Amino acid sequence: MEISNTFGPVDVAISGLRAQDKNIEIISSNVANAQTTDNGKGEPYRRLEAIFKTDSDGIGGVNIDEITADMSELPRILKPGHPDADEQGYVTMPNVNLPIEMMNLNMASRLYQANAAVLKRYQKMVETTLELLR
Repeated sequence: MEISNTFGPVDVAISGLRAQDKNIEIISSNVANAQTTDNGKGEPYRRLEAIFKTDSDGIGGVNIDEITADMSELPRILKPGHPDADEQGYVTMPNVNLPIEMMNLNMASRLYQANAAVLKRYQKMVETTLELLR
């Protein structure tokens, strides 16, 4: 019997669970900082994005390659009484769009659920196999 070095369904599903768990953390950070006009460095919070990559030759699992800041334009809104307002009364806000973050969160949670379903099905398959062998 030959043993393959490729990832099995359990390894692929677990890597997907880990990647989506981290992705959900990043999305949660974006939502939590949607109104943060000063990130501690005098700048508004910039939305973070996860960049995924496949393991090995594209037949294995997935992981997060890097977490990058979204460098799109930061919106400015008129809030004259705000402590971070400029001379004209405009405040530079984070580039977080809550409806998009909610869609990303929904997609990440469904991907997480799909990977969990793979693990459950694999467990049932192993249980059935063991039952047949008895």
